[in-house]
Amino acid sequence: MSSMMRSSPTSEAARPAEVAAPPSVAQPSQGYDGAGPFPVEADADAPAAPRGISDRLYVTVTAAIVVAPFLGLGLAGWLLWGSLIHPADVLLALALYVVTGLGVTVGFHRGLTHGGYRAVRPVRVALAVAGSLSFQGDVIGWVATHRRHHAFTDRPGDPHSPYRYGTHLRGQLRGLAHAHVGWLFRNEPTSAGRYAPDLLADRDIRAVSRAFPALCALTLALPFAAGWAIGGTWQRALTALLWAGLVRIALLHHVTWSVNSLCHMIGRRPFRTRRHDRATNLWPLALLSFGESWHNLHHADPTSARHGVDRGQIDPSAAFIRLLERVGWVYDVRWPTPDRVTARRA
Repeated sequence: MSSMMRSSPTSEAARPAEVAAPPSVAQPSQGYDGAGPFPVEADADAPAAPRGISDRLYVTVTAAIVVAPFLGLGLAGWLLWGSLIHPADVLLALALYVVTGLGVTVGFHRGLTHGGYRAVRPVRVALAVAGSLSFQGDVIGWVATHRRHHAFTDRPGDPHSPYRYGTHLRGQLRGLAHAHVGWLFRNEPTSAGRYAPDLLADRDIRAVSRAFPALCALTLALPFAAGWAIGGTWQRALTALLWAGLVRIALLHHVTWSVNSLCHMIGRRPFRTRRHDRATNLWPLALLSFGESWHNLHHADPTSARHGVDRGQIDPSAAFIRLLERVGWVYDVRWPTPDRVTARRA
């Protein structure tokens, strides 16, 4: 990889804008006060598909993606009863968690969604592949949904706000479940043409997006094959599949979903955000989320390549971006400056 060269300006996809959608897109519905449930017509940008075979198929596939890792966790617990987990399973799970997690945070999120840096094309594609191995959806759909979330944060139009059902106790509990996982079952696709036209124009990213089903199979086949190679038995292959495959996927899913849910309800808000935007910093998730849970600064300055900007705020994703910058594989990194950070403090 030391021979990688930067893509020419004509071949490099345009860096996404500052995430703010045009006024005609990002204006909240009339009468929304930040406390009541979202109006029913709020999701006009992404109407639900008619109830039919395609809708049932979507729900079935989503349920399999969400539930299968849980079943794996239960099976792993049953297998562990009275026995020990193999060290190789732990190491495989840790390695794949780091690779896929950084693929999501550095590749999908800080790079492709927000343009916090530019990457040489092989690294751009490799990070997109790594993020796709997380089982969180195809790269273009992921980016489009997240950009829409920023355009309408915690107000009508946000696909996964915990305030969808209001700010009273029952609404908050229902909203927390919706923001964490419930929104995945609504089958309300976000328009990639509106929110991710730059990725639709990128041939390599389109190819990665189309390959998502195959990459899902690969993310399970890799630990199975590694377990077989290390242990030489079906049992070792299956335990590796459970821990480095299903359990690893389940953990990363819930860490990512917790940023959508908990990091808009619990934690500190040292930085100013837009009206109705309640993004918070939640330190217990910082390491597991690779720095994504410093969510308040991220919503105050979405294109910043670093989210943890205060003393003691660990941000592994930013450290990885810095490493890539030093070896010349990413450039034009948008590091936060003291003046920029101070200007956004509450």
